[in-house]
Amino acid sequence: MKGQIATFLTFQKEDAEQAMNFYISLFDNSKIENVKRWGKEGPGKEGTIMHATFYLNEKVFMCSDSPAIHDWDFTPAVSNYVECDDESEIERLFTKLSENGKIMMPLNNYGFSQKFGFVEDKFGISWQLNLQ
Repeated sequence: MKGQIATFLTFQKEDAEQAMNFYISLFDNSKIENVKRWGKEGPGKEGTIMHATFYLNEKVFMCSDSPAIHDWDFTPAVSNYVECDDESEIERLFTKLSENGKIMMPLNNYGFSQKFGFVEDKFGISWQLNLQ
């Protein structure tokens, strides 16, 4: 992993594990590589994620449950861009990712691709889904 650039997701609601499991259920070639949990000694809540590494379609991501609550959170200005293989994939991902989330751009042809959608999922992570 040395020298690689990875996306790091800092969760502030103790839901990093739930998010990680949700994401790996959506994408092929995905897995949890390793998980290190906070212990009794803290400062995070015992059992929550201190640091985890996981892969979504072979792309490395990292995450943690931050014991400190920050003034910032996730922003749609930084999003995960997914190039979908076909109509069924983009429809499935859009439906799953927007469930209990926020649709920022519904699936449609906006002139730059056949079909595009922009959603913020229930964890606050933004996703751009594209079908060429």
